Amino acid sequence: MEQHFRMLAAYNRWVNQRLYAAAAELDDEEYRRDVRAFFTSLHGTLNHLLVTDRIWLYRFTGEGDAPKALDATLFEKLDALKAAREKEDARIIDWVNSLDSSDIAGRFTYTTVSDMRTISQRLAPALSHLFNHQTHHRGQAHAILTALGKAAPSFDLIQFQRTEEGRPHS
Repeated sequence: MEQHFRMLAAYNRWVNQRLYAAAAELDDEEYRRDVRAFFTSLHGTLNHLLVTDRIWLYRFTGEGDAPKALDATLFEKLDALKAAREKEDARIIDWVNSLDSSDIAGRFTYTTVSDMRTISQRLAPALSHLFNHQTHHRGQAHAILTALGKAAPSFDLIQFQRTEEGRPHS
């Protein structure tokens, strides 16, 4: 199980690098254009992904920033958002790499953002949610790029697994 989550953490960084490279090819109007996506634009979607990753990492570790709203705009400029994304991806990888099987099988408790409930749950399903949530919204980002008439990069997990970074090293 540890190797599976380590692979997903590395994949997360790899695919975010591809997504941010595609975003950097857009002009500011395209990047911020309301395309009627759940978080309006690519800018809104990328901010949401960073927001939720920070919320979950805070829940898991008790450290870092935990935004108070799911639609918060953490950064207005793409370059600042990208730098923060890279730091968060490294933080996710470092934390996931520190987990052992007993950690993954354990429980944690947190307070929800939307309705301030206290939840206690197992870590493994919450980690699965973290990575699935990222995939869900990156799919929306891919659709936004396509709607803008841009070539969107492949985000396929199997493509990552065929890279040196995606191959197990144990």
